[in-house]
This record gives sequence, C-alpha cells and structure tokens, in this order.
Amino acid sequence: MAVKPVVMALSRSGEAVAHKIAAALGLAVHGREGRVDQADAYFANALDHARDLFAAGVPIIGVCASGILIRAVAPLLSDKRSEPPVLSVSDDGSVVIPLLGGHRGANRLAQEIAVALNAKAAVTTAGDVAIGVALDAPPAGYRLANPLDAKDAMAAILAGEGISLTGENIFDLEADGGAVNLVVSETPVEGNAKTLVYHPQTYVVGVGCARNADAEELWSLVTTTLQNAGIAQGAVACVATIDLKGDEPAMNTVAKRLGVPLRLFTAEELEAQKVANPSDVVFAEVGCHGVSEGAALAASDGKLVVEKTKTANTTCAIARADPPITEMKGRSRGRLSVVGIGPGQATWRTPEVSKLVAEADELVGYGFYIDLLGPLAHGKIRSDFPLGGEEDRCRYALERAGEGRNVALVCSGDAGIYAMGALTFELLDRSPEALGVSDAARRVDVVCSPGVSALQGAAARAGAPLGHDFCTISLSDLLTPRDDIIRRLHAAAEGDFVIAFYNPVSKTRRTLLAEARDILLQHRPADTPVMLASSLGRPEEYVRYRRLADLEVDEVDMLTVVLVGSSNSRLAQLGEGPRMFTPRGYARKIDGDLSGERNSK
Repeated sequence: MAVKPVVMALSRSGEAVAHKIAAALGLAVHGREGRVDQADAYFANALDHARDLFAAGVPIIGVCASGILIRAVAPLLSDKRSEPPVLSVSDDGSVVIPLLGGHRGANRLAQEIAVALNAKAAVTTAGDVAIGVALDAPPAGYRLANPLDAKDAMAAILAGEGISLTGENIFDLEADGGAVNLVVSETPVEGNAKTLVYHPQTYVVGVGCARNADAEELWSLVTTTLQNAGIAQGAVACVATIDLKGDEPAMNTVAKRLGVPLRLFTAEELEAQKVANPSDVVFAEVGCHGVSEGAALAASDGKLVVEKTKTANTTCAIARADPPITEMKGRSRGRLSVVGIGPGQATWRTPEVSKLVAEADELVGYGFYIDLLGPLAHGKIRSDFPLGGEEDRCRYALERAGEGRNVALVCSGDAGIYAMGALTFELLDRSPEALGVSDAARRVDVVCSPGVSALQGAAARAGAPLGHDFCTISLSDLLTPRDDIIRRLHAAAEGDFVIAFYNPVSKTRRTLLAEARDILLQHRPADTPVMLASSLGRPEEYVRYRRLADLEVDEVDMLTVVLVGSSNSRLAQLGEGPRMFTPRGYARKIDGDLSGERNSK
C-alpha cells in the first residue's frame, strides 16, 4: 500500500491549521499529548515521533518550526532517493516549506497544501523554481529510464541550453529547440545527460510456467519477447499471472528485475478473458484456457499485442492499455511481516520494523503489543488476540495474507525468540491433515525482521553480562515438558553458562524458578550476581540486583527477565551504580602475550 502522509500538530496554536490540511488531503492528525485538544492519535515526544515516522518511510507534514523536524530526522539522513517527504507549515498556515524529498513528492504536496490554505509554498528546488517541474519526477503512469542523468540535464537547462520535446509533452513545457531533449516513447531509446527518456507504462506482461521453472528461462523469454516487439522494459506496468503461481520464484524474479509489481488473478477471472490461443490442457490443469494471455488482458483491460510465446517450461504474452496504467488490477501476492517491536519504546524499534508496520494493511497480535506501537498503528485494521491464542493469531495472519493483504504479525522483543516466528513456519510446514494452513496462505511472501529481545535489553541495562557464553531457557512448562526444562537447567548449570530465564513465573507457575535457583547453587557461588529487569524500555522499567542465594520468586513476574551470571560474572560498583559483566578472558590473553615477550627476551 502507498504510505499516507501524517500531519503532526505540536501545539494549540497550530492545531486548527493541522486539521484544515488533514481535511483537505484526507489525512490523519497526530497530536502532542497535553498540547493538542483533538487528534486522531497522540504522541509524547515530538522528536522521537517524527524520527519514528521518518524511519518508517512515512511522509511528515509538521505544523511547527522547521528546526524541530530538522533536528528530529537529521541523524537518519542517508539517501535522498529513498527518504520520505518532510514539510513544515507555520502555525498560522501562511507558509509551507518542503524540507526534504522535493523530487519524491514534497514539492507537489507543498503546492496542494498551499492551495488548501491559501498560503505560499516556499519551494527552493532549482528545477521547480526555474521551469516549474521536477524532471526526475514524471506524472503517474510514466517512468524515467535514466534517472541518474536528470541532475546534469537540469543543470544544462538552468544554464540556458533550452529544451526539445520528442513525443508527448507530459510536463506541459514550451519547447525552444534546445539541447536537452525530453523523449517520451514506448520503444527503447538510449538516454544520456542531454536526453531524458520517459516510458509510458502501457504494457502488461502475462506469464505462465511449470512449477519451479528456472527463473533465467522465463526472464530470457520475457526480455526476448519485449525486444522483438520493440517494447522498452520501462514501458511495462506490471507482470500478471494466475494466483496459483503467486509464489513461483521465476515470476517474482521477473517482476523484481523489471521493477514492477506482480499481479494475480483467479482462474475464473482469467477464464472470462477472450484469449487467442485457448488450451484444454491448461484448463484441465488450472481451470482456465490460458494463463499468460488471460492475465495480460485482465491486468491491462486492453488488447493483446503479442500472443502467447513459449519455451519448454514458460509462456509469455503482452497486452497494451490506453491510457498508461496508474491503478493496478488484480491483487498482490500477499505478504506477512513477522516483526519484533522490542520492549515497546520507539527508540528500541528498528527502522525496518517501523517501515514494515507502516506499510501493512492490517496488524495482528496480542492487543497490548499493538498498543505499544502508539500512533504508528493508527488508521490500520487491527486484529487483537489474547494471550494463549498464539496459534489462532498466526493462522489468522497467514490466511489474511493469503487473500492478498499486507499483514504485520506484531510480537514483543524479537519475533524469532520465544515468539510467533517459529509457530508461523510450523503452520506453513504442516500438512492440511495436520491442521496446517490453506494453499493460498502457503503462497504468501513471509518476511522476518529482528527486534531488540528482552535478553539484549536487560544485558544493556546491566552492563555486559553476556560478554562470554550464555544461553536462554524458558521456565514455562505449558509448551515444554517439565522434565526437559529440568534437564536443560542441569546442563546449563554444569556448563557454567550465563543464563537468561524467560517466562520465569506466572500466577499458576511458581515453583520452577526456585528449583532453577537451587540447581544453579550446586554449581556456582551463592554470591553469583542476578539481575531482575521488569518492563524494560517502558516508563515503569524496574531493574535490581540480587545474590543468587537471595533470589525470591515473589519479586518476579511474567514481565521480568532474570539474568543469572556464571561463576565468572561480576557486579562492579561504579559511579553510576552497579554494573554487571562477565569477563571473556582478555586478562589471561594479555598475561600470556606479556609472558611470551619476556621469554623471547
């Protein structure tokens, strides 16, 4: 989905302007807690929230001083070709300033806001000021084939070398026969610093293939077919096929290399198309008389310009739409992002996770974890599941993605550590007879993104207790047999590992932590340091240290991570308080090196 901009209101003085912008453009208002009376979602800290939105790729319209937004996003600036637009609007609505992303929509957005507010758009991008357009940001439905040449071409125009036009005038410019040629063509044209080539995206490539066909075989067929037809790769709007093939590596590879989406259609939708080369064999296999031709026609709503061509394992057909395609027909493959949001605070959430959440159509998870996303979850469909409903939530998320949706399965900490990552793949691996998921769910694109685990958060707060070998053990016997837990406790104790205990207790489970303590005391000193970290990264965070012999079950709950040191772990009393660490053995290495030097003398 396209990520909508967010209007940030930081004070009551700019609140009315923020709502006016939001109403005009159909956007949500995020307001500062205690400073704004009405908003769709609220945030506590403006710098943190703007930084979080920017990292997630969300365009920002801040009704505030420009400096606030600049300070917020400055640490994240890296590539102007991928950064989202950032705009500031004065509290009185008189001035709109595109700060970042001028050629990624910020200038266009500034003009729209200026019209809505009867304000001045302070656009400073040279090309926009000189000729009124950004040549590297063509209208929807057109694609610039050589974007890296745009900077030099704009510089030549600004230097007075003039403009020539070949083909459609997509920017509504006046040509003067100048040196810089703007070419609009469906055919391949070589671009350079004086020739910018724009392709109208009027073609759909329909494809079919045998299961697990070689990607290079299909790619060769598609590129050869385009070349023989005189069609530029940049003029392709999408690749289309039957939904049964949504997970085919070959088709996904072709779409990725062309830089266009893969669109899927049901057999019924393809059967409704009048194909040029119907096949009873294909119908018997998938339920329609033609995949590549039918998909090209269904996605373009146009006419075939290249009938089905084929190799041993692949087929290809091309249809042309008129005008260029700006809204895609069919549906996407569907994606399930299994994300770990860390302990909950935005600063401990990775930019990749924030981006996947921002792009998602729907959020699935334990309700409390979704709540921790704060304003980033606003406006999205959310499906909350209770604790204990883990299989139900994973199954639901997969099936929703199987319908073509972009779904984020939200987990605390890291999704692959005692969370939903493993269960997701277990469901995908099960057969239908073993209560697996549907075939449609098996075809979704599953993306896993790491998060800061409770183990890492606790270790960082402590100092460096994981400086040497460590392990994690869950003390919940709901999913792991008790005998297995006891066996692992003995092995970890004998191995002298630093141990992180997850799920240490619950209302009904109160004995295993005490047993773990007693087992460990058989192998390490009574004064071994233990860290208890509760609600890490949240306002109610509570960290304390105990001797292993003094560890009491009653001061531990399900939100507590218990870190038990090895026999070598230390609790150092430093100026800022106690810090826990586990030496790795550098002192012995240094002693050995010095001894070697002495012996060599």
